[in-house]
Amino acid sequence: MAEEKVEKDVALGTSSAVDVETPKHVDPTLEKHAHDADEAMKAFDEMQGEAIELDESTNRRLLRTIDWHLMPIMCCVYGMNYLDKTTLSYASIMGIKEDLNLVGDQYQWLSSLFYFGYLAWEYPTNRLLQRLPLGKYSAFCILMWGLVLSCFAAVKSYSGAIAIRLFLGVFEAAVTPGFALLTSQWYTKREQGSRVNIWFSFNGVGQIVGGLIAYGIAVGTRKHGSSIEPWKIIFLVTGLMTIALGFVFLWIIPDNQLNARWLKKKDRVLAVARVRINQQGIGNKHFKLYQVKEALLDPMTWAFFFYALIADIPNGGITNFFSQLINSFGFTEEESLILGVPGGAVEVIALILNGYIGHITNQRLLCSLGGLVSAFVGMLLIVALPQSNDVGRLIGYYMTQASPTAFVALLSMISSNVAGYTKKTTVAALYLIGYCVGNIIGPQTFRPEDAPRYLPAEIIILVCIGVSLLIMLFIYWWYRKENKRKMEIQSRPDYVRLENQEWLDLTDRENPDFLYAV
Repeated sequence: MAEEKVEKDVALGTSSAVDVETPKHVDPTLEKHAHDADEAMKAFDEMQGEAIELDESTNRRLLRTIDWHLMPIMCCVYGMNYLDKTTLSYASIMGIKEDLNLVGDQYQWLSSLFYFGYLAWEYPTNRLLQRLPLGKYSAFCILMWGLVLSCFAAVKSYSGAIAIRLFLGVFEAAVTPGFALLTSQWYTKREQGSRVNIWFSFNGVGQIVGGLIAYGIAVGTRKHGSSIEPWKIIFLVTGLMTIALGFVFLWIIPDNQLNARWLKKKDRVLAVARVRINQQGIGNKHFKLYQVKEALLDPMTWAFFFYALIADIPNGGITNFFSQLINSFGFTEEESLILGVPGGAVEVIALILNGYIGHITNQRLLCSLGGLVSAFVGMLLIVALPQSNDVGRLIGYYMTQASPTAFVALLSMISSNVAGYTKKTTVAALYLIGYCVGNIIGPQTFRPEDAPRYLPAEIIILVCIGVSLLIMLFIYWWYRKENKRKMEIQSRPDYVRLENQEWLDLTDRENPDFLYAV
């Protein structure tokens, strides 16, 4: 039986700390977690019972500081993450097929091989993200993928290209789960949705920048010539840009609040205190097998997995074939490069709007459905309109670029709704394994014999988007049902709460105080 104590908790939006009474009777199943609690406990132990005060103005000041240090570099790196893995799409109409003697479906396999590397390393990299310093390990992976991409300029054969694409997938596998962990570590649940939408929207910025770079290189080399092939130049440019960003990331991004060089010592503790309401902590290096088992038995884990798998069949196809798809609408190869740019702008606008509306309405899942509906209508236009209607089909392609809103909503749900550090990394790994499998399948739907129309691939994409809509509705229903169940538990007269429960690395299903964001 635990002795009755009084805990000083943080009051967000007030000028002083709030007294929270710790119950006399504590669930013994929770007490076992005290020996391997979250790293945040270290900061509070050092306070030696001193009350922590976090008023509204201080909270806003900290949020501004965190945003200005984390978001710009995360956005830039994520934009390069998209650009680097899709550089092959630009190279496909800049001479790489001819120079590497790619025949049959070898280009399709090069597109998919990136995701084989991603798939093979996804769970190990999630374990390393938990075990190693988060900021330093993420920076190492960024530097390595930039180096690998630069080496693509030296490739002279199909086998060399295979090796590059595999290792590119290995090192890029850390960025999305790493950024999801960083977001859950630094931001409150209410803030997480909009931040994930912002940094993920730089996929679209990457597409814009990539299109402009590829078009500039293609036109410049045609007019003035070049000592090396144009497709090699784009790999060198994007690879070196990534390496430069990797060093900036290493300097700016800390492993957690407690070693952030740009925060004063007191502000480091306050930065931890402001995310206390998440009931998740800021990091735990202990591997907990029971959390892996819980993740595997949680219906939401598999809903996330199957959504990622099915939704990313369209993504894998369109991402690697959008230049050729636009070319098939009747535009020239150079026009196809520049006409891909507005698609990136559509993605940016869709994700920023989705993040903003989801934030003010507190309905992330429902708001994200708008992007899927837009993509469904867009694919319908591509499939139904005659080939002669090149403008209408191009508009349809642009509409499909709003589809990432739902994928990003679920990514933010991993930040907000999955608690327990081992469980979170496990769910993130499975979600991105589904993402990999979908992206492996996607390019294979674009068969060489179907060119230039690619009608079978377009129909498959249409069906996948429809199924994805149904899965999203199921996830929304499930979380609402679980929140009602938890609120009933909290309302029981015999319900008691453990002191510092939010720092004990409990899972979302273990902790009745943990309510799901929707």
